[in-house]
Amino acid sequence: MKAFPFKAYLSLSLTHTQYSRFLPLFSLVSMRRILLSLLLLAHLGELGAEDRLLNPSKLEMFVDELPDMPKIQGFRMLNTSPKPKSLMIGMFKKKWKFHRDLPPTPVFAYGASSRRATVPGPTIEALQGIDTYVTWKNFLPSKHILPWDPTIPTAIPATKTGIPTVVHLHGGMHEPANDGNANSWFTAGFKEKGPDWSKRTYHYNNNQQPGSLWYHDHAMGLTRVNLLAGLIGAYVIRHPEVEGPLELPHGVEFDRPLIVFDRSFRKDGSIYMNSTGNNPSIHPQWQPEYFGDIIIVNGKAWPKMTVRRRKYRLRIINASNARFFRFFFTNGLEFIHVASDSTYLGEPVVTNETLLAPSEIADVVVDFSKSETDEAVLANDAPYPYPSGDPVNGSNGKIMKFTIKKKREFDTWRVPDKLIQYPSPDLSSATQRRYIAMYEYTSDIGEPTHLYINGKPYEEPATETPKAGTSEIWNVINLTEDNHPMHIHLALFTVLDQTELVRAEEFKACMSKMNDAIKCQISKHARGKKLSVAAHEKGWKNVYKMTPGYVTRILVRLSYIHSNTSYSFDPTGMPGYVYHCHILDHEDNAMMRPLVVMK
Repeated sequence: MKAFPFKAYLSLSLTHTQYSRFLPLFSLVSMRRILLSLLLLAHLGELGAEDRLLNPSKLEMFVDELPDMPKIQGFRMLNTSPKPKSLMIGMFKKKWKFHRDLPPTPVFAYGASSRRATVPGPTIEALQGIDTYVTWKNFLPSKHILPWDPTIPTAIPATKTGIPTVVHLHGGMHEPANDGNANSWFTAGFKEKGPDWSKRTYHYNNNQQPGSLWYHDHAMGLTRVNLLAGLIGAYVIRHPEVEGPLELPHGVEFDRPLIVFDRSFRKDGSIYMNSTGNNPSIHPQWQPEYFGDIIIVNGKAWPKMTVRRRKYRLRIINASNARFFRFFFTNGLEFIHVASDSTYLGEPVVTNETLLAPSEIADVVVDFSKSETDEAVLANDAPYPYPSGDPVNGSNGKIMKFTIKKKREFDTWRVPDKLIQYPSPDLSSATQRRYIAMYEYTSDIGEPTHLYINGKPYEEPATETPKAGTSEIWNVINLTEDNHPMHIHLALFTVLDQTELVRAEEFKACMSKMNDAIKCQISKHARGKKLSVAAHEKGWKNVYKMTPGYVTRILVRLSYIHSNTSYSFDPTGMPGYVYHCHILDHEDNAMMRPLVVMK
């Protein structure tokens, strides 16, 4: 998607509704002049904001140590037995220091108290099969620190005060009431609640396979700004009996979540977000994507970390709103993939680079003993927007630096030839085949106005209603120019293949008119070249990159994979689940649909 040009203001017009509201007071000519004046003022205000925008080159890279975020155990020990535990984690407004030379930044942060709140929030460490209960409390002020747009589907309290929040555990498998539905939001002190709110304390039973998850805000229409403000954190489910024999790097020093995201800042340290939309007469603030030039890892801009010459496990989470990262080491070190998203691979896969869409997780081992240098910079070369946007620059092309100690030492960790074996996808078990089409809509000046899945807004009744315990094949048709990372709540899926659409414009025209892949003869168009699925992404995932102009075929599974059994809870309750694009600006407007599981 392209940035909104100022000259386009000259072609803007008021809607009929806007005209009729003010006709008794002003002529149409007067109203047009007023609108253009307001837009000019908004533009000049934005120019003023850009004058105050911090030039990333003014910040020296690799001066702050990489933090290890605070850890909170999601279980308690009674004698030698782990037992369920209840936690209280709040959301607080505070100031956070992202860089040595940047003034403290107002943020929203998760933590057990305001003093202990961090960006990202504390890493919650859970045990497989042991219940964790979290009471998420909103202590945020009445007004947001970032601009938000009420013209897109948005959680708006009746009193117009308070910041709606709700927490989704990304990759978690639990009943719908604990999933953090976008309409289950609440404001400070639970004063106001969304239409699907039902409980203060969320129950995470942790009965799924071990792996890396993360938690973040999921409030309707506010996800992009609440995450930009800082509401993110890691969550790890461990299973010592299963993972211990693998002898992968573990412990505080050698097993590190890396939560990576991009931001822009003003000179006063505050987070910068453009406050003028690309279609301001339609959406005054909403922009199709947010990109920042300063790369943050675990709450610090371009941090550094000193490592020993041995293996480390890095759980890399892309927590950006819209930026894809294609990670590589400048000295040629390799990534040994042991898991993808929340699930172990059957065997390790070695790569020189790894592409992560927003919300994807690369769970890798890096062997620093293989380095021929004493420094290794983790870098990025993914264009933005991905795949056909601008090339990276000197700021967003660097992530962090590892300083490698010279002394060689005995390494007690290993990467076994076999990891954890889960069932292979069984296509014969699929009980349903669905077509999922992704659309983008534009204004008369060619700028995006909103995005839909299957041509429907979120509020339309659910059309994806799989049965619990079954598998389905979904054919995801990307009719847009963007790569959309699609995330399915509750379920896991495997990517089977990606097939290019031939005579794509003809097919798009038919779909725009009929919104029916079968009637538009998808079989005659989905017969172009195939894209192979990377070996490290052939396992079970919860999010995947949907290539523009392609049909991506996935096998969706609504049951546990580690035990090959049905869920230990009832997934059929309300408010159900969702699936959506995880480019947050798209998700908010309104590339998200309900997913209702049936008995």
